Formats: sequence, C-alpha cells, structure tokens
Amino acid sequence: MGWKIALGIALVLLAAALLIARWTYTVAFYSPKNRKEDIFDIPKGKQYEAGKPFMISLIQEMEKLPFEAVEITAPDGTKLCGRYYHVRDEAPLQIQFHGYRGTAYRDFCGGNKLAREKGHNTLVIDQRAHGKSGGTAITFGIRERQDCLAWIDYALKRFGKDVQILLSGVSMGAATVLMACEYPLPKNIKGVIADSPFSSPEAIIRKVCKEMGYPPKLALPFLRLGARLFGGFKLDGSAVEAVKKANVPILLIHGEADLFVPCEMSREIYAANPEKITLVTFADAGHGISFIGYPQDYAQTVDRFIDAVLSKD
Repeated sequence: MGWKIALGIALVLLAAALLIARWTYTVAFYSPKNRKEDIFDIPKGKQYEAGKPFMISLIQEMEKLPFEAVEITAPDGTKLCGRYYHVRDEAPLQIQFHGYRGTAYRDFCGGNKLAREKGHNTLVIDQRAHGKSGGTAITFGIRERQDCLAWIDYALKRFGKDVQILLSGVSMGAATVLMACEYPLPKNIKGVIADSPFSSPEAIIRKVCKEMGYPPKLALPFLRLGARLFGGFKLDGSAVEAVKKANVPILLIHGEADLFVPCEMSREIYAANPEKITLVTFADAGHGISFIGYPQDYAQTVDRFIDAVLSKD
C-alpha cells in the first residue's frame, strides 16, 4: 500500500505543478483569439496623466491616415498583420514594433509621426498575439525576433534590393528588434531604434514577479514549464547577448523614471557593445513616453541618428 500512497502523492503534486504552470502561462503569455484592444487605452498613473491629451491627439491623427493592410506568414506558420503607410516613392522604410499587450496606434503614435515628417514610409506591425495577427502566445521577443526577420524579407521582396530600412521598437518591440540583431541582418538594415527595451525576457519577468510578491526563484520554474508546455517555446534569448553580434548602429532611448522597465537595463545593453550603440536617456520620463515629455529633444535625437546612419550609404 505504501507505493500506492507515494504514487498518489506524486500524481497530486504533478497535477498541482501543471495547474500552477498553466496559471502562470495565462497571466504572463496568453492572449485570447477573440481579444479586444482599445487604441485609446492609456496606462494609469501620474506619469501618464500629464501627457494623456497629447497622446490621444497623436493617436487620433494616426487613426485618420490612409493605409494598406498587409499580411505575411511567420516562420512557424502564424499569420502576421500590419499596416503600410506610404509617404513617397523610393523613401527609406521604417518597420515599427509595439510593446507587450500594447497597440501600434498607442505605442507608435509619436514615432510614426516623426517618421512621416522625415519623409519615410512605415510598416507598422501588429505583433503576434496582438491586434489582427494570429497566435495566442506572447513570447517577449523570443519568436517575435524571427517575425522581425520575416517582415524584413517581405520589405526586400516588395520594395527592392536597394530599399533602406530602419527597425524601430518600443518596450517589448524594442527588445524584439534588438534580439533580431543576433542574426546576420541584410545590408539594407541601416540602423535600429530601441525605446525602453528590457535586457532579456527572464530579466523583466523576474522584476515583475518580485513586484507582484512572487519570489522569482519559485515562480520562474513554473513560468518556464508553462511556456514550454502551453506556448511551445523556450524562455531564452537576451538583448544584451544579441547586440554583441550587431552589425548595424543602434540608438537606445530610455526614460530615467521608467517604473516598468528600469533604465538600468538599457545601460546594461549599451555596455555590451558601446562601439555600435548610442544611449540617450530622458530625466523624469516614464516607460515608453520620452517623446511625450520631451518631443523636441526626442525628435532631434532620432533625426541625428537617422541622418548619420543614412548618410553612410
């Protein structure tokens, strides 16, 4: 009878582990197919209140622009959707990636305006498990970095071998474009603009777990298990390690008062390859809203970087 009791206890423990893994997966990674997103959903908190009217006006401006809906297939078969905004023929192209549980309208209402004013065409992406794109697993840049390569391939086939491309991202989108740098990018990629990136998926998850009162050492094994069993991906990858292999210039932007992704994470990324990376921080700016607080300084920072990397061609 002793072995039966032991087996019963083992099965109960296994079932409990699977339930916890499923719960952590749902909280951290799962996005339902019938998701509803509000492009005017501005994060709560004092950091966002002051800039909320400006953000809403920028979103409204972008929402009224004509665009072409585009669709491609990711390497794993997931449908990926985006919107192409045409400014002028043969202009440089910016491919823009939004953040975790965000929308392209909200996260790039400022960045897209700057690109348009620069005379650039833009391809604004719905990251997998967001917007009109398929998938139900948000993978913190792990699969998204390969989606980024698929969008680059689409751009080359559509706009030709001479098109100049800039990759741009905010928050998880910033981590996505940085993590894509671990691959040999084509010569068409002239630079990467990363606003408020996290240093690695595990690093930001550890930080959030700690804030929620869950010891990371206890929570992470269940998160890793949930990602593997229910999302089919391994919780790996690192922006820090990826930029060591970067073959293009990178502009890092971060708010020093970022309460979600610490500015220190961008400093860690910068330290991994200071020859390729320029780091600019903005005092008192919250997560992903440096442009909202410092529109002129932000625009000048981005303009200088773009002019420098495109003039080399």
